[in-house]
Amino acid sequence: MSKLKILFVLYPGVTHLDFTGPHQVLSRAPDSETVVASMGGQDIEAEGLTFTNLADLSKVDRCDVICVPGGFGTTAAMLDEAFMAEVRRLGAGATYQTSVCTGSLILAAAGFLKGKKAACHWAWRLMLEPFGAIVSDERVARDGNVITGGGVTAGIDFAFVMLEELAGRDYAEAVQLGLEYAPAPPFNSGRPELARPEVLAQVKARMAASADSRAEAAMLAAERA
Repeated sequence: MSKLKILFVLYPGVTHLDFTGPHQVLSRAPDSETVVASMGGQDIEAEGLTFTNLADLSKVDRCDVICVPGGFGTTAAMLDEAFMAEVRRLGAGATYQTSVCTGSLILAAAGFLKGKKAACHWAWRLMLEPFGAIVSDERVARDGNVITGGGVTAGIDFAFVMLEELAGRDYAEAVQLGLEYAPAPPFNSGRPELARPEVLAQVKARMAASADSRAEAAMLAAERA
């Protein structure tokens, strides 16, 4: 019997914690193989880190779990037809279609989220609407075989939900203990409704520069989906 294949799909401009967090957890799934791939196997630079020795996405024959992380490169990735064709091909054959952060926009652009509940980073989640997705503000949203995490660090929570699905709760809890995953953030500012108004305004202002281009890309990708 072949091993369970878990595939992380990378592209230029990905946020590295979107996939390294879940990768740390899911690479411990029993009887599994974890593959990290990019178009042509190209190296991917992500916020000062370079990921190399990647598989060629077009040569990955199949996967059981496809996970698409997010990042500011999502905007271009949604409109890259060659990249999207591979996501559609591999996602269509996967048992689970998953994402972290704005990776759900790529799943949506691939046509996998129509009528499905899905999470996304709080700043961009409404961009799921043109794709016919049901927008969720949950940290981890599940709708059948679609499991999506919210912004960046939610990817770790997503990964434990996924690990429980694959290996059972006892196994998932044992991995959680082994990794000492017991978050206790120093500030209660991790969601817009919790952040101080001046902090929220600062973050919104920083993101505004890319908001229009991402919204335009989402609308165009939705027309193609």
